Amino acid sequence: MTAPVECRGVCVDRGGVQVLTDVDLVVEPGDWVAVVGPNGAGKTSLLHAVAGLIPATGSLSVCGLDPGRTSRRRIARVLALMPQRPVVPEGITVRELVALGRTPHLRRFGTETASDRDAVERTLDRLDLLGLAERPAAGLSGGELQRVVLGRALAQQPQVLLLDEPTSALDIGHQQSVLDLVHRMRLQDELTVVAAMHDLTLAGQYGRRVVLLHQGRVVADASPTEVLQPARLAEVYGARVEVLERDGGPAVLPVRADR
Repeated sequence: MTAPVECRGVCVDRGGVQVLTDVDLVVEPGDWVAVVGPNGAGKTSLLHAVAGLIPATGSLSVCGLDPGRTSRRRIARVLALMPQRPVVPEGITVRELVALGRTPHLRRFGTETASDRDAVERTLDRLDLLGLAERPAAGLSGGELQRVVLGRALAQQPQVLLLDEPTSALDIGHQQSVLDLVHRMRLQDELTVVAAMHDLTLAGQYGRRVVLLHQGRVVADASPTEVLQPARLAEVYGARVEVLERDGGPAVLPVRADR
């Protein structure tokens, strides 16, 4: 069986600077891989390379397709990306924004079918967005907008969902809400999730595997407990932390210098 995501020796050069070097990564069906690392470690570049948005060397495969050689439309039928800073067209409603997720599946000349409309309505219902459906998306709160952008991604009915720091601008309640939604969708729809995550505790709580990037290289790839070790985090992040084991996964806490 082909792995939903497979990277072998992937390198990415941006503006003459190599931001990813010899990245190997295989993501199994239904897995949730949390990609972590300091700012500039290459997390977003890795997701964009997997999505085929930037050039990469080495071998890349998404559901058996080469994202660098496959049309955007065909890739979008198997992969959806939830960006860190979504662009919301002026005046677009919540229903219209979610419906954009059906674009890769539309027939010639962009004709929407009853099946497309049903997919949008089901997505709005599952994410509790029916009450917001006619509201302008640009006027929503941060947490509401993240749910809508997630809805657009899920309306694509992808096999692979890429999340680029999806909770970075949210408070803790909305962080949990969005990640719980992704977790439920992963189980219900057998989604494969690869998420670049800034918060190490959330990565440890939701990721089944953690991939740690440092200066564009994979320096650890294992369970959250194995990767999120104080000595390793001190070396990579230059941070003093304490790691507490919890039922749901490790919690990473900063430690003051004078403590």
